[in-house]
Amino acid sequence: MVGLLTVGSLVLGLIAWILPIVNLIGVTKHWAALSIMSLSACAISLCFQIYYNYHLVRIEDWSALMDTMGAVAVASTVLLIVTLALNTITLIVRRGSIARM
Repeated sequence: MVGLLTVGSLVLGLIAWILPIVNLIGVTKHWAALSIMSLSACAISLCFQIYYNYHLVRIEDWSALMDTMGAVAVASTVLLIVTLALNTITLIVRRGSIARM
């Protein structure tokens, strides 16, 4: 069951990136709701990783924790930066289209 935290984190991370891309393509007019959902998916994804690391600490699997912490830190940073960048670009693009209406 704990292994699903990693899978859930990956799926939510992909959702966090896909939703702003859908916004940029212009498929929907509900861009604000999709941006909030994207940021929420990113936050939940990072929370899943924190819980997974907590599980490793609780079962005292120090070797697994030491082996994965570097990659988790880099992946979490990339997820956060790309999600924020995509949502910022969406805000800039959509804000310009709202001003023209």
